[in-house]
Amino acid sequence: MRWVTFDCFGTLVDWHAGFASILKSIVGDRASEVLAGYHRYERLLERETPHMQYKDVLAESLSRAAAEVGVPLTDRQARHLPEGWATLPVFDDVEPMLEELRATGCRLAVLTNCDDDLFEQTQRSFKVPFDLVVTAERVRDYKPSPAHFHYFSRWSGVRKDDWVHVACSWYHDIAPARALGITRVWVDRDDTGEDPTTASAHIRSASQICETVARLGARRERSLG
Repeated sequence: MRWVTFDCFGTLVDWHAGFASILKSIVGDRASEVLAGYHRYERLLERETPHMQYKDVLAESLSRAAAEVGVPLTDRQARHLPEGWATLPVFDDVEPMLEELRATGCRLAVLTNCDDDLFEQTQRSFKVPFDLVVTAERVRDYKPSPAHFHYFSRWSGVRKDDWVHVACSWYHDIAPARALGITRVWVDRDDTGEDPTTASAHIRSASQICETVARLGARRERSLG
């Protein structure tokens, strides 16, 4: 059975647009400054407190980032991010891609740095449920730790030759997947400038995923002779 696993937020769901909209309602025209700081604090908290629930990471990271640029928030305001989670939109190029992958017989999973209840909200935005979802709450750790990948491998029993991981984040997904020897497709929506040769394939949109997964599969079959 062939599996395709995905990071969700930034890859399937437009995290940046969704967050920007929520932040604008709280901090107005300082949203871009706060979002830049948020990224730093989120990584810091996930490294230092991998047991912390993601909804608390969201609120604490936002509070610290806002304070850094001189926009202190109340606890209630900081909770706007997890409370607005269901409003984060799915990218327009995602559903046709997921439908096509399912039509080819692939099973689909999500490996995500969020809580079970937050992803339950996100799942309602997709037309069909995923075959498996691995959350940070379940593994009690955050990518780029390999915990999500190890959990998925144990649960699915997948062979690495039958597994492709797809993600936007080089830091959270592509780098650890490479270290584990997992075939990986980098959907570089953010044009981060990281080395594209660290991925098995480097693309720009979800509309390219199906063809890329098929091409990588054919390449593996040829190599196995």
